[in-house]
Amino acid sequence: MKDETQTTYQQRILKVLLYIQNNLYENLTLDELAQVACFSPYHFHRIFRGMVGETLSAYVRRLRLERAAQRLTQTGRSVTELAFDAGYESVESFTRAFKNRFGMSPGEYKKESHAELLIRLPNMTQGEIQMDVQIKEVPARKVVFVRHTGPYPECGKAWEKLCDWAGPRGLFQPGTEFIGLSYDDPEVTPPDKIRYDACLTTEADVQPEGEIGVQTIEAGLYAVTTHHGSYMKLCETYAALCGQWAPASGYEICSAPSMEIYLNSPEDTPEDELLTDIYVPIEKR
Repeated sequence: MKDETQTTYQQRILKVLLYIQNNLYENLTLDELAQVACFSPYHFHRIFRGMVGETLSAYVRRLRLERAAQRLTQTGRSVTELAFDAGYESVESFTRAFKNRFGMSPGEYKKESHAELLIRLPNMTQGEIQMDVQIKEVPARKVVFVRHTGPYPECGKAWEKLCDWAGPRGLFQPGTEFIGLSYDDPEVTPPDKIRYDACLTTEADVQPEGEIGVQTIEAGLYAVTTHHGSYMKLCETYAALCGQWAPASGYEICSAPSMEIYLNSPEDTPEDELLTDIYVPIEKR
């Protein structure tokens, strides 16, 4: 019974985490989220803090600030727009919270992030970008997934759990795609708070089960490029795509998670021959 209860709690909290990230800029109330989780408001706050490691308000506030930091460096949005999107009543209160979180003002953060990008990519300038980028309308996909919270290089355990669960259920089909959903920028989010979903596409009638979740990756417009080689160097391709290609493209990166579709397996492929399609969500400026 203890294991069944833990599994049920995991399902319900995971449902809330998905709801929060899909409605991050809405007025999220304790009563509303408790209802999503099917807990009483009185107990929900304590359950959330115990399982997630942060209070509900701190979790939402952190995600909003981190998303604002990403949009500050990846889009042309003004500080005023980002402040109101993040739920702050004034630019001053947003700037104060931003400085407390990142140690500098939004303007200083944007300048420093741009300078760091130029250091990481010293040989790339706008107009000289050697990237094969395609714009694709991507259909919706239903996936089963396991959430990993922590540094991206440690996501292997999530894949092990997912594959161990999916294999006996016959979910590995010829058209199955192996997808990683990356929600956070490791330059912005603390390593122990980074969110990543290890996903398998499926058309089967499956239900959530403990750490195994089910979600739909919504249809959308993406900039797509192929990364060749080690997963440890994915950050370099992301930096080039988001920091060099996007500003000159006429498109703006939007707030949906990026996708990584793994085209071959590290179990039987040399590291330098690994292929990963990177999908970054975009919209026309």
